[in-house]
Amino acid sequence: MGLSEAKELDVPFNQESPKGQLKRSLKLRHVVFIGIAYMSPLAVFDTFGIISDITNGHVPAAYMLVIIAILFTAYCYGKMVKIYPYAGSIYTYTRKTINAHLGFLVGWAAILDYLFLPMINSLLASIYLSSAFPSVPSWIWIFSTIVITTTLNLMGVKLAVVFNYLMVILQILVAVIFVILTIRTVIYGEGYGSSFSLHPFYSDEFHLPAVFAGASILALSFLGFDAVTTLAEETIEPKKNIPRGIFIIALGAGAFFVTITYFMQSLFPDVGVLKDIEGASPEIAKYIGGNLFHSIFISGYVVAVLACGITQQMSASRLLYGMGRDGVLPKKIFGYIHPRTGIPVFNILFVGILALSAIFLNLMEAASLINFGAFAAFTFVNLSVIVYFFKRVKSRSTKAILGYVIVPFLGLGFNMYLWYSLEIAAMILGLIWTGIGFLYILYLTNFFRKKPPELDDSQAH
Repeated sequence: MGLSEAKELDVPFNQESPKGQLKRSLKLRHVVFIGIAYMSPLAVFDTFGIISDITNGHVPAAYMLVIIAILFTAYCYGKMVKIYPYAGSIYTYTRKTINAHLGFLVGWAAILDYLFLPMINSLLASIYLSSAFPSVPSWIWIFSTIVITTTLNLMGVKLAVVFNYLMVILQILVAVIFVILTIRTVIYGEGYGSSFSLHPFYSDEFHLPAVFAGASILALSFLGFDAVTTLAEETIEPKKNIPRGIFIIALGAGAFFVTITYFMQSLFPDVGVLKDIEGASPEIAKYIGGNLFHSIFISGYVVAVLACGITQQMSASRLLYGMGRDGVLPKKIFGYIHPRTGIPVFNILFVGILALSAIFLNLMEAASLINFGAFAAFTFVNLSVIVYFFKRVKSRSTKAILGYVIVPFLGLGFNMYLWYSLEIAAMILGLIWTGIGFLYILYLTNFFRKKPPELDDSQAH
């Protein structure tokens, strides 16, 4: 470890934050539950039918590829959050290690994840609830979902975490029942050629590019471990608890997703026999548990939507706070912290108002943008560790090279290939969004004649 790195790692962080700054109140278990809730355990069911069709019945194999890329990336997030335990996440890491202007553009791309997920979440709420109550206009469900999540976030991060405890536990219970019923159905031979084998991981129909294409979509299931880095300034001992939380979230979620999809794929090796591939999971739920479990399953989705909405809005508001405090976004609005509650009130309200556009939003167009932003963040966190090594770390030991160069480089390669595997529409929309950000940074810096406003590190101490 270089002297400069050691110096940065020794920065003291107070347990109690001064007036006008985020308050430290989150422990490791809070961080883990926030990350899991953000990812939504039941999200594994959203894309099963589509990914099974793309990968020719190898969804667990696609998840395994994603897990490899995610663990490399999680390792890099862990390193960066120890060095820069601030609220800006990948935006902060890139600007501190590579370039301030590039940091803005990466943060701008990452905003796609944070700002569009609450919109999509409210849309999903309307889809699930409208299927149960078709006579109620969909906009009412969208509005109600946003009001609930905004209110809970305004009441404080600890209350939101307690609510998420209950939501995550309920989701896991629904998933466990799903697995038990699936295993029973396979054992009694009631599936379509179903059996327990290695077919979901590898078979004669295995085609690596197709599995990578499926993996590029599934990577979004792991956004929770990335989101918790935005809570570094609200976490007690962030240099220890955030990295631990990241790995617990990534490994736990990965094992959960692989297990669930293995049993589902074992029951239905070919989803072509189902009536609706996009709605495969609810159809399977009804197949294995009848109308009763189908109703429980849909109820679980509603729970997942609320839990996701709370954490997604929380993370988006913290990313905007990091950029607002820097002055990259208007500081009086986005950098404001309520003096009593210690939360970014205006940001929470802004994200909630923005999510109301879901009333007019096309789900597929918004979802495609998220793919682009996710891989932008994953790619640059790996690259940031490599650049930090060559700029700041004096040691050239085998251990240092392995931890700062080889592991991040492998993660960089995996993520760039997954990025390349995205659909062309996602790339086009992402590049258009990045182009808008480029024009804004030109205006902000007077055509790069000056640097973007610098983060005052003392504000985070």
